[in-house]
Amino acid sequence: MPRRNRPQRPAEPRPVGGHGWARAESGPDGEWLVRSVSGAATTKTYRCPGCDHEIRPGTPHVVAWPGADHGSIEDRRHWHQGCWNSRGRRGPSPRRW
Repeated sequence: MPRRNRPQRPAEPRPVGGHGWARAESGPDGEWLVRSVSGAATTKTYRCPGCDHEIRPGTPHVVAWPGADHGSIEDRRHWHQGCWNSRGRRGPSPRRW
């Protein structure tokens, strides 16, 4: 009987360094702690550093801050998911954070 390949489940985020549920990500721009935020959990308007547009309440997005060795939770920024994924190609907007 042939073997069935089971679909791989993505790794579950785990608490990182006392900052709640965040996942560690590594990229050309360094080490980051990243948390996904559902639209239902957002109540404020944020400005995305990738495109300089607003992230309105109810919009799913990600929160990212430099890894524990390079920053603190006060350095966190809210990004559109697409802007976060393409930050290596686009970089932050000229407004800077």
